[in-house]
Formats: sequence, C-alpha cells, structure tokens
Amino acid sequence: MTETRSKPVEYWLLFMMFLVAAMIVVGGATRLTNSGLSITEWAPIRGALPPLSTAAWMAEFEKYKLIPEFEAEHPGMDLAGFKFIYFWEWGHRQLGRFIGLAYTLPLFFFLFRGKLARGHRWKFFSVALLIGVQGAIGWWMVHSGLQVGMVSVSQYRLATHLGVAFVILGFLYWLYKRQSSGWERAANMLGRGRTKLLAALVYLQIIGGAFMAGTHSGLTYNEWPLMDGDFVPEGYAIQSPVWRNIFENSAAIQFNHRTLAYIVLLVAVWVGWSMRRSRSVQPAMVVFFGLLLWQVLLGIWTLLAVAPLNLSLLHQFSSILVFLAAIGVVWRSRYAVK
Repeated sequence: MTETRSKPVEYWLLFMMFLVAAMIVVGGATRLTNSGLSITEWAPIRGALPPLSTAAWMAEFEKYKLIPEFEAEHPGMDLAGFKFIYFWEWGHRQLGRFIGLAYTLPLFFFLFRGKLARGHRWKFFSVALLIGVQGAIGWWMVHSGLQVGMVSVSQYRLATHLGVAFVILGFLYWLYKRQSSGWERAANMLGRGRTKLLAALVYLQIIGGAFMAGTHSGLTYNEWPLMDGDFVPEGYAIQSPVWRNIFENSAAIQFNHRTLAYIVLLVAVWVGWSMRRSRSVQPAMVVFFGLLLWQVLLGIWTLLAVAPLNLSLLHQFSSILVFLAAIGVVWRSRYAVK
C-alpha cells in the first residue's frame, strides 16, 4: 500500500526548501556583485568545472571582455577580480545543478519505494518540471545581458527568474505541510480568501523587489518617508507610455515598492483583527506580522544606508521568511473555526 505519511519524504522536502532558500540568497548576491554575466556561455555539462589552468582562466576573461558590461562596470578589472565574480556565478549554477539532482534522484527513489501518496504524485513531478524550467529561465535571463547595448540583465527576466524561485519554494512548503498532515482534507475554509489575498500581496511585493534590484532603484531616493522632499516623487510618470514607469522608472519602482509595503501592513492588520478569535490562524498571524514589521524596518534601514550588500542580502533573506509565514497563515486558515 502507498503510504500517505513518510518522515524521510518530509525531511527531503525540508532539505529542498533550505536549498531553494539558499539559491535565492546566492542569486541575490550574484546580482548585487555584478557577477551574473561573468560566464558568457551555457554549458550544462562542461560548465560543471571551473577553468583549471591560467590559460583557461584567461580565455574566459577574454570572453567576458567582449560583452558591454565589462566596459560599463569593470573596465579596470584584473584576472583576480574576474575570478571573484566568476566564482559567484559558477557557484550559483553549481547550486542549481545540485538542486536538480537533490530533487529528482530522491523523487524516483521514493516513487519506486511507494512512499509518495497515490493521487498526489503529479504534484511532486510538477515541482521537478518547475526546477527544470527555472534553469532555462536562468539562461534566458543571462542571455539578455549579453546583447548589444545591455550592461546588465533585463529586469523583466530577473523578476521572472526570482518569481519562479519563490513559486518553487511555495510549492515545496505546501507539499511539506500536506505530506506531514497525511494529505487530509481541509476541515474548514474560514477566511481563506483574506489570507490568500495577503499572501498574494506579499508575493507581488517580492516581484517589486526584483525590479528594485534589476534597476538599482535602491541606490536612489535614499531618504524616508519622503522621496526627494515629496511623497510622490516628481519624476514618477516621466516615461511614455505611462505603464513603462512601473517597470523601468526608478522613481516609480521605488514609490510602488514603498506603497505596497504600507498596503501589506494594513491588510495584515485587517486579516489579523478579522480572525482574532480563530485559535488556528491567530498564532500564525502573530508570527507573520512580527516578520513583516521587521522586514519593513529593515527595508527602510537598507534604503537609508544606500543598499549595502550585507543589508540587501539580509532583506532578501527576510523576504523568504515573510513569504513562508504568509503561506503558513493560508495553511492555518484551512482549519479555522468561528
């Protein structure tokens, strides 16, 4: 008989969540250190090893010198500096390879051992498919930065890459919760619309953060609560057509990111208050609200400090915790009672 609960499967899913969270942070570091374009080729097999000789290193360095980013960002870089950014991107890709193996090999092992609940196996394979698609999206993103006139990757593709990473993380967490509960059906669904709205806003804010990073918007308007002396910055709608400002104008990108943070806070207060009598949801809401408040304050600190690497990475890591806490609230609402 197929088991519906299996501790090894639960531990495996937790381990995969840890790996994906680490991947998100490493990816953030790769972006913030301008390392993402240091490897200019897509070589899934051959690229598993770094250059092993001085000649090989020089060959890779010469390839990097041919792309627009080199002249724009690192015109005085020497070989030692190139090795630094190369290893960030190589490590990012290596972790991606490891995640693929760490998921697919145990997946088939558990499948053949009958550890995956019948009727839910397709969900596990859906995550494997997403991981494969994410690898392709990663190269699609890098390829955008290698084109003539580009000095960094497209912020649209960066946001897609980060967004899919969080989707994978969310699926893994949900699978873990379903697995650890024995795949039982939800007892109630009180307030699930509200909690889902909250989680959706958190996810949208994370995508906004990707546009902040992709356009270096955190290096502008480094004051709070105003932006260059105004609540709405003067250059908010300077581009035409207007919709481009949302994705390409630093003033609009940062204002929207700030404003959505306030909205998430207000919605969190509303959801928490409306479900204050639910013994199932309220503890999860307390954890979520505490993490959310920390994330907002950390975001302000990062902005005022002009987005140093350590605070920026901490801010990105904290977004993972807020996201998982939001999903935890949705999960608890499955069992909420009046």
